Amino acid sequence: MSLVHRRTVMTSDRIERALHRMAAEILERGGEPERIALIGIRTGGVNPTARIAQQMKVLEGVDPPIGMVDITLYRDDISSENKPLLKKTEIDFDVTGKCIVLVDDVLFTGRTIRAAMDAVMDYGRPACVRVAVLVDRGHRELPIQPDFVGQILETERDEQVIVTVAEKKNRLDKVEIRMTLEPEEDGR
Repeated sequence: MSLVHRRTVMTSDRIERALHRMAAEILERGGEPERIALIGIRTGGVNPTARIAQQMKVLEGVDPPIGMVDITLYRDDISSENKPLLKKTEIDFDVTGKCIVLVDDVLFTGRTIRAAMDAVMDYGRPACVRVAVLVDRGHRELPIQPDFVGQILETERDEQVIVTVAEKKNRLDKVEIRMTLEPEEDGR
C-alpha cells in the first residue's frame, strides 16, 4: 500500500501576501498601467489572475483587461493517441501593443509558459510578455524564467505541488507538496 506524504508550504495568509506583492510589482515594473493586461493559463492560472487584478484595483485603481488561455493545442506532448479535452480561450481585447502578463499557479519545466506564449501570439503582437507564477519549483527544461514570483520552492522532481486558490480570498487557499511513498519490500 502506498503512503502519501503531504506538507503545506503556503497558507491562505501567505498566498494573499504573495498575490498582493506580485500585483504591486506588476504595477511598478509593467510600464503604463493602461497597457497592462493579465492572461491566466487554464486551469491553474485562472483564479490567481482574478486575485492579482483585484489587488491592482485596490492598490492603484487599475482595472486591467483579463483573459484566459487554453494551451491544449499548443502543447508539445500531444499525440494522435490521446484525445485532449479542450477548454475555452477567452481573450476579448486586442493584445497588440499591450504588456501581457501570463499568470499560472506553478512554473515547473517551462513548457506550459512556452505554449501559452505561442497561443497569445495568435491574437496579435504584444509590446512585451511577462510571466507571473505563485510558485516556482525549478527543474526547467526550457530557458524560461518568471518575472514575478510568489514563492520559490526547492522540490524533488517526483514531488507534486498542489495549489488551491479560490477566485476571492478564501481561508482554504493553500500550497502543498505531495509525495507518494512506496513501502520497501523486505526481500523475503
